[in-house]
Amino acid sequence: MVTFFEFEADFVDSLRCIPMQVRYKLDTCGIKLKLSDWNQMSQADRQALVELPCTTETEIQSYRQDLEQLILNRTGVPATHLPIEPEPAWIDSTNIPTSVQEQAQAIDITLTPQQWASLTPLQRFALIKLSRSGHENKNFPKAIREFNLL
Repeated sequence: MVTFFEFEADFVDSLRCIPMQVRYKLDTCGIKLKLSDWNQMSQADRQALVELPCTTETEIQSYRQDLEQLILNRTGVPATHLPIEPEPAWIDSTNIPTSVQEQAQAIDITLTPQQWASLTPLQRFALIKLSRSGHENKNFPKAIREFNLL
């Protein structure tokens, strides 16, 4: 299922930035995709990366292989591999990561374990990515509102 978040609305029509659902798939298959590489891809390439499934082990391997070939074809450089977390934080519905708690507290929000558990893995992934240090974090409050966590 293709899911775009409202906080991504300013770029999803053009796919000029990498949407969260693709970033989720990148972490799932262990491939680093720089924005500069993304921008060398055609609109059809980007749309395929949005739509291709990446859930089962077979799908993950296929997505990884397709992406590796696409990066090589478009950039002339082999894909960079990333370690795949065996138990990523966004799958754990019982523990709110410290970065998310701190970012929420910075905007005077206290997330409860019940709220965290009610989120989908993709929503939890988005909050984790939006709360990382060194990240601009401007979409974190938008995501909090969108996910009805106020």
